Amino acid sequence: MNELSVAIFIGLFAFVTILGFIAARWRKGDLKKIDEWGLGGRRFGTVVTWFLLGGDLYTAYTFIAVPALMFGTGAPGFFAVPYTVWVYPLLFLIFPRLWRVTRENGYVTAADMVRGHFGNSWLALAIAFTGLVATMPYIALQLVGMQVVIGAMGFHGTGFVADLPLIIAFVILGAFTYSSGLRAPAMIAVVKDLLIYITVIAAIIIIPAKLGGYDKVFAAVDAAKLTLPPPPEGSLGSYSAYVTLALGSAMALMLYPHALTGVLSSSSEHVIRRNAAILPCYSFVLGLIALLGYMALASGVQSMPEYADGFKQYGSNYAVPALFLHMFPSWFAGVAFAAIAIGALVPAAVMSIACGNLFTRNVYREFFRPKCTPAQESQTAKIVSLIVKVGALFFIIFLPQQYAIQLQLLGGIWIIQTLPAVIIGLYTRWLNSKALFIGWIAGIASGTYMSGTLKFAGVVYPIEISGVTIPGYAALYSLAINIGVSIVLSVVFNAVAPDRNAMPLATAKR
Repeated sequence: MNELSVAIFIGLFAFVTILGFIAARWRKGDLKKIDEWGLGGRRFGTVVTWFLLGGDLYTAYTFIAVPALMFGTGAPGFFAVPYTVWVYPLLFLIFPRLWRVTRENGYVTAADMVRGHFGNSWLALAIAFTGLVATMPYIALQLVGMQVVIGAMGFHGTGFVADLPLIIAFVILGAFTYSSGLRAPAMIAVVKDLLIYITVIAAIIIIPAKLGGYDKVFAAVDAAKLTLPPPPEGSLGSYSAYVTLALGSAMALMLYPHALTGVLSSSSEHVIRRNAAILPCYSFVLGLIALLGYMALASGVQSMPEYADGFKQYGSNYAVPALFLHMFPSWFAGVAFAAIAIGALVPAAVMSIACGNLFTRNVYREFFRPKCTPAQESQTAKIVSLIVKVGALFFIIFLPQQYAIQLQLLGGIWIIQTLPAVIIGLYTRWLNSKALFIGWIAGIASGTYMSGTLKFAGVVYPIEISGVTIPGYAALYSLAINIGVSIVLSVVFNAVAPDRNAMPLATAKR
């Protein structure tokens, strides 16, 4: 254990903890109202929204996992970069309209909007349930990123003592999230992102210089890992897998409850559009972060005995921590590890808040306490946000990590099934709510089946069309089934049992 890096890590962690509690007084509002606690009063401007969405979407696990993919598989892991680029045109074109509809009608979640638009509480419950289930393992994966850097600082072993730093971190997270709501991760995101930028800029300059330059880095990497493997005859192979993973991930990302929470907390449509224009800065940084996987390969840390235990315990996820330990002085390694750990706090906080909002508005109020007061709503959301964190901690401490990872792979397949009701529903009421519900079932079932045939260890499912095998992201294939079922059944249901409670589209435009 290096005392200096641990001391710096603890110092920075303590600093953001204080910020988390101070945030309750920032842009002060009545935190007994769910709008104020769970959406920051919908008053965040361009700069705060930029930091919040950046901190929300680019997580600690991203910082660890993307380089790990490059380290382990090479070029296919780079799909994360184009997919984050494709997200922002969708954000620019679609989400200002979603913000306007939710703001004018007092909606807090996407399921609220579906309930209001289609008048179908069961369809809204399906949307809320999907968001809750898809988000839980995502929170757990933030713990994986934090667990790796805690292990890199010397906290090894098994049992309660080894897990104690992680438990303490999430007790702190639960406390300031309960106290300050969305204001806490919004304030902490500023510190987190500054630390990430400092770490990345230092890494892309200092590490290649020590390795002899970028030409030496790429020369040291196996040529097979530098490009996508050519597909076999009669198949589109890695090409179609790469494209569909990028496109499907882009379509799914902004449907996650934590992403929508960040969007809905904005103060105006113009804030969202401006962020769609400037958030690609993070995609550029992500591309640089991905290259850390190649730098780790070129440095040879995987064969150094001092890092053998780390690679044995964490696999490829240990590549970046080992690289930082090898290349940087201990004080800067402490800064870098703090950046990654704080990078887990921000998204985990927003995710747990989003889950609290979903359960409160679309389960508790809808089915159990329709006449609950705003204070009861807010209190329930706070309690649920704590329960969700405990559930995520359970994933990591008591279950093998691959369960959380496999469920997160399914998360993208599941959450994309909300697209017809949430996104298409913004533009037309022609789709029947009963048809959308059955389409959702078909999409969830088919996507889960596709991943199940891969033993839940992957999401690229091969289909054959005219003798050509097209491996692709199961989320896109199952979404196509969902939309097809929804359209066909809408024709039938609209003829015999049209929706009577659907809101006219003109009302949503207002």
